[in-house]
Amino acid sequence: MKISELKSNEKNPRTIRDGNFEKLCKSIEQFPKMMQLRQIVVNENGVILGGNMRFRALIKLGYKNIPDNWVKVATDLTDDEQRRFIIEDNVAFGDWDWETLANEWNVGELMDWGLEIPQFDQDDADTTGDSNSVNLSIKCDDDDQLAQLQKRLNIKSKSIEYSEFIGFLDGLNQ
Repeated sequence: MKISELKSNEKNPRTIRDGNFEKLCKSIEQFPKMMQLRQIVVNENGVILGGNMRFRALIKLGYKNIPDNWVKVATDLTDDEQRRFIIEDNVAFGDWDWETLANEWNVGELMDWGLEIPQFDQDDADTTGDSNSVNLSIKCDDDDQLAQLQKRLNIKSKSIEYSEFIGFLDGLNQ
């Protein structure tokens, strides 16, 4: 199968960061048989429902053709089932593009499908009286979520400077 027959899902809410993407490329390079066990799943139009990052890795690795058994065509899924598959296939792996999820997905469905969404309460935002400072509390349900957030914000304390936070937001948009 020509890899050009596959179409990246433009509304894919999953991302994978540089280090993890390089690990994925290395994994495929060293163990290509994995691809027949963890196939790229596409709809009848060739749009990827599961495996967008593996698809990107194959392109980076220079693949032009791939074995047919590396791709599974899901022809019997309704549009709603395709949307559900996109989320449930990846609930525990990679990083989420929260902006895409907020704009393109139903929060109730995401939670029903097992996605843990951090809660950002507007009531927790308050000014301290100092016009140059705002306190924002972000509630995480478990320590892993908090650790991941601190890692992504690159903070070691309970507060960060405005420029650090803006840098983090800019990184999400790239």
